[in-house]
Amino acid sequence: MRKVHCQKLGLEAPGLTKPPFPNALGERIYQHISAQAWELWLSHQTMLINEYKLSLIEPKSRAFLMEEMEKFLFGGGSQKPPGFHVD
Repeated sequence: MRKVHCQKLGLEAPGLTKPPFPNALGERIYQHISAQAWELWLSHQTMLINEYKLSLIEPKSRAFLMEEMEKFLFGGGSQKPPGFHVD
């Protein structure tokens, strides 16, 4: 199993089996993000789609998610929507 030093989690962990996108960002994620961190992003992405009622056919929604994904995986983190909380 391929291991990476995950930039999100700060540890050595199993990596993805292939890049999630056929572009430079997909390759960056493949090289530096673990499968575990990717799963965390997918859960966070679902929350963002639901809370903001995003339509993925809209380019603006897709651009927003790409920006939030970079923040979540490589930056200071993606913010939760205002007023969002889990009981």
